[in-house]
Amino acid sequence: MLTYKALGALLTYPDEDLIEGLTDISQALAQEGLLSATHLARIAWLIDELQTQDLMDLQERYVSMFDRSRRLSLHLYEHLHGESRDRGTAMATLAELYRFHGFEMNARELPDYLPMVCEFLSFLEDEVARSVLADAAPILEALATRLAEKESRYAAVLAALVSLSAQPADSKEVAAILAATPADADSLEELDKAWEEEPVTFGPGDALQSCPIARKPQSPSFPAMGAQS
Repeated sequence: MLTYKALGALLTYPDEDLIEGLTDISQALAQEGLLSATHLARIAWLIDELQTQDLMDLQERYVSMFDRSRRLSLHLYEHLHGESRDRGTAMATLAELYRFHGFEMNARELPDYLPMVCEFLSFLEDEVARSVLADAAPILEALATRLAEKESRYAAVLAALVSLSAQPADSKEVAAILAATPADADSLEELDKAWEEEPVTFGPGDALQSCPIARKPQSPSFPAMGAQS
């Protein structure tokens, strides 16, 4: 399903390769027909922004928005578990689900990185992908809300993903996520201090390694994202 892969690509760091592929992304979204005309129009505004604005400005804005902000982090479990060990357990389960479906992760990213989740969804049948996406819907809805508050056109991508979910996001779960995520630091120095925590591990091995699991269950499921543990 190219729609999921295209939406994930739009959420990656804007480099020259992404800019060159924007026309193909736009065509894929239109041709597959999974998104409404309203969602396509709003995503077109983001694509136009990416195609017409200075690349360095786009990159600086992206880093400031997604890499320097916990409130807008694209690592989904950040919004539920922060840097606790509960996040490591959830990501190990997610990595197991990837392996069950024959999906090989990019070792440079953690399993809960949203563009990677979208890449995984693109390998599934649409009905299955929508069901998996439903577990992440509260987080995606919260991110869409925060991006809209900043008047960012990236909000269109999150809203589109929410629209593909098998069921609407639970409003109470969305509210809990919005209330629980800590405020961002006012300076880079404060941000560095806030992130000086014990690294998350998955058990044996490094967090970016293979995340070994003792045995594979017959039918793994997507670790719940809709409520805090």
